[in-house]
Amino acid sequence: YIVVYVRIKNECLIAEMRKSIIYKIKYLWRKTMNYQKELEKLLVKLEKEERTPRLLLHSCCAPCSSYVLEYLSKHFEITVFYYNPNIFPESEYTKRILEQQTLIEEMEMKYPVSFIAGNYDKEKFYEMAKGFEHLKEGKERCFKCYALRLEEAAKLAKEGEFDYFTTTLSISPLKNAAKLNEIGLKLAEEYGVSYLTSDFKKKNGYKRSVELSAQYGLYRQDYCGCEFSMRQRLEEQRAKA
Repeated sequence: YIVVYVRIKNECLIAEMRKSIIYKIKYLWRKTMNYQKELEKLLVKLEKEERTPRLLLHSCCAPCSSYVLEYLSKHFEITVFYYNPNIFPESEYTKRILEQQTLIEEMEMKYPVSFIAGNYDKEKFYEMAKGFEHLKEGKERCFKCYALRLEEAAKLAKEGEFDYFTTTLSISPLKNAAKLNEIGLKLAEEYGVSYLTSDFKKKNGYKRSVELSAQYGLYRQDYCGCEFSMRQRLEEQRAKA
């Protein structure tokens, strides 16, 4: 019995060590990965194969989606998923979702772009943010918010049998692209649908989004969207005054 116990214990330890090593390898690989180059490789491959996969694109707002739609609509059949329960106040949420729909109608793209409006689950956002209200933008509360929105996208991508899902969030200079991709890839494994890695701010993506916003006369907000980021922005403005 003792021999069997020791053998089982050793096997369990070896299994745990393997898991730990695999996790560390994945972590280092993701940390050093150039997400934009990986995306470019995929786009070249799709062109060679003459394939047009279906992509569920989570969008945070019309301005951020403008460049991403221009860039990816040549290669994918896109459905824009507007799910942002963090937006505050509700009037701001309404303004942003209407602007998103208007942009989709007005932009000329190779393939038609569909639109899905998610639920305005503001209670879910505040429940998620409990204990993190005091943090500044770009900290743990934001990472939890990324995960909240990306998981909803992953669920919908799975249900809708999309080939890929991704988000426009990485286009912002204030958003952590490495963290977004880490969360997206983890959810891809969990839900069994591929995550399109990206860092859309690269190759002047953010600059192009500003140009397209001006071209289409888009409303550009001056804060991320949640109540906490709005307060932070107001405090920064008062400090400068």
